Amino acid sequence: MSTDMYLFLSGDLFPLLAGILAALFCGLLGNHLILRQQSMMGDAISHAVLPGLVGAFVLSGSRNPAIMFFGAAGSAIVTVVLIQLVRKLGRVEPGAAMGVIFSVMFALGVLLLEQAQADGVDLDPSCVLYGQLESLFWTPPREWNEFFSFSTFNEIPRQIWTLLGTNIAVIGFMVLFFKELRVSAFDPGISSSQGINAGVIRFVLMLFVAGASVASFEAVGSILVIAMLICPPAAARLLTDRMGPQIIVSAVLAVASAVFGYVVSANIPEAWVRGGSVNAAGMMAVMSGVFVALAAIFSPTHGSISKARRRRALTKKIHLEDLLSALFRFRESGQPAASAQQLAPLVGHQRVARIALDDAIAGELVVVDAGMISLTVSGYERAASLIRKHRMWEGYLVDQAGMPADHVHPVAERLEHLSSPVPKEADAPHGDQHGKPIPPAN
Repeated sequence: MSTDMYLFLSGDLFPLLAGILAALFCGLLGNHLILRQQSMMGDAISHAVLPGLVGAFVLSGSRNPAIMFFGAAGSAIVTVVLIQLVRKLGRVEPGAAMGVIFSVMFALGVLLLEQAQADGVDLDPSCVLYGQLESLFWTPPREWNEFFSFSTFNEIPRQIWTLLGTNIAVIGFMVLFFKELRVSAFDPGISSSQGINAGVIRFVLMLFVAGASVASFEAVGSILVIAMLICPPAAARLLTDRMGPQIIVSAVLAVASAVFGYVVSANIPEAWVRGGSVNAAGMMAVMSGVFVALAAIFSPTHGSISKARRRRALTKKIHLEDLLSALFRFRESGQPAASAQQLAPLVGHQRVARIALDDAIAGELVVVDAGMISLTVSGYERAASLIRKHRMWEGYLVDQAGMPADHVHPVAERLEHLSSPVPKEADAPHGDQHGKPIPPAN
């Protein structure tokens, strides 16, 4: 075994593996919090389980995972109940109720830590917040043939087995109850009609979130738990609109956040960092935020770039249609063609009219002859369709919505660009309010 490989196995393997395992089950659970619009609940529980952890340690004098889980689960139950009470009795919105309760519970946990003097046994505020990934040191055997032995597996840090068991439990829960989780997330009413108790599913989900927080505290801390419960699922939600792919993408992003975060924390130049080192769990949380930012910018459906492109395309379409409508009205008034100077004020301004005219020429909707612009056959058909929608909307707004006739034109001018069906003749029996003919449907 080479020296570099030995150093990686002893110093980097298990910290990296712990980050990956914690990020994975938190990212998976976070999908159901996101879909229920309860992202802050994960934040609240991950903070609020601290009093339960301290209480369990003080009463038992042990950091046994089973005892700590029961303490955290009890604290999580109390948190959920208190949040509901504050919402109902205080009549405040859910986010405010969560913020109040988890702040109070976390402060109570810190106070209990100081009073119980438990901070000398790896149960202190810094451990709870940042974890101790760097402490997961392992002394591997020097030869590869010695790896598959009981003594080798027995020396694997306890935190790894805890995180691995939590992953198995979370994945098993999500696979076995996938249908129940999906239905209760999107429509609790339908889930009740199908015999699925949405309240019980939600309660069990919160227990798993509490268990995930407990399993992660000692190794990766609450900061990473909070980030992974929210960031990978949020980024996946921006990238897909289907639940199955969202869960898969969130798992991939959670693992990628852990890997890239650990690599960056281990290789960042010491001169760039005050103190010469970066907390690995904190950098993993930062990378998860980076993935959310990238998804918010580059998502093909919900990203800011794609939205800007759609807005630009819609703006160009509206200007083009305004140009065609203006030419139709000129033709309707007995002027078969119009100049660019006549059209510019009706479309927007000179530059907008020039772009719209170029698009119309490229689409063979208009022709230009001696500086005069006129509609082609296809351009006339499209313009007639727009004018028909405009005048049908005017009639509808007067006859059905009760708007004054002199107020409907600007509203109909916006509605004519919609792709939705136009009102029926029966909904607008008088049609255009200014006596102008309505072009036929065909």
